[in-house]
Amino acid sequence: MLNIALDGPAGSGKSTVAKIIAQKLNILYLDTGAMYRACALKCYLSGVDVKDEKAVEEIMKNVDVRVEYKNGAQITLLDGKDVSTDIRKPEVSMLASAVSAHAVVREKMVELQRAVAKSMDCVLDGRDIGSVVLPNAKFKYFITADSKVRAERRYKELIERGTPVDFEKLHEEIIQRDYNDSHRKNSPLVQATDAKLIDTSSLSVDEVVETILNDVEK
Repeated sequence: MLNIALDGPAGSGKSTVAKIIAQKLNILYLDTGAMYRACALKCYLSGVDVKDEKAVEEIMKNVDVRVEYKNGAQITLLDGKDVSTDIRKPEVSMLASAVSAHAVVREKMVELQRAVAKSMDCVLDGRDIGSVVLPNAKFKYFITADSKVRAERRYKELIERGTPVDFEKLHEEIIQRDYNDSHRKNSPLVQATDAKLIDTSSLSVDEVVETILNDVEK
């Protein structure tokens, strides 16, 4: 089974790169972050404080997060409803970082991610794919970039979607997410010891894709 693990902080470009690689290799792309966002959305809709571990545990007992593929694209389902657009809202992005810090959430999502990776060739991106989810994956990469560069990318993405956002506030949120993700107790954002580091600050998407594909095809 071919599994390619891409880890890195928010806005590093790993999702964009992962999707293109999956398309070029004709394998599936699994957006693991979407799963955590779906859990965050569930808490948000239920009026639950994402920092309240006991309350989140109760929510997770009955949450139904699934991924399906339509025309090669991932559809994220929450309790049977397609929430692929809702989970991309900035308020959900911030909540996802807090929700994913809870062990009960990570255990449930990691189990789901491993099941998908075991059943098919795929590219997975997230924070702990190479370090926790698929520690034995042959191809591991840690994709990063300067925080301001990442904020600019996310800003353009949201503006293109018609979502108004303040750049400075967005930059602050990305720095905060970096801190939260790398300092959490459960599966922190970390470069796996055998993962190759790729700084995308001054690289185009095509250059990053080419670097990884050349490595895989070797």
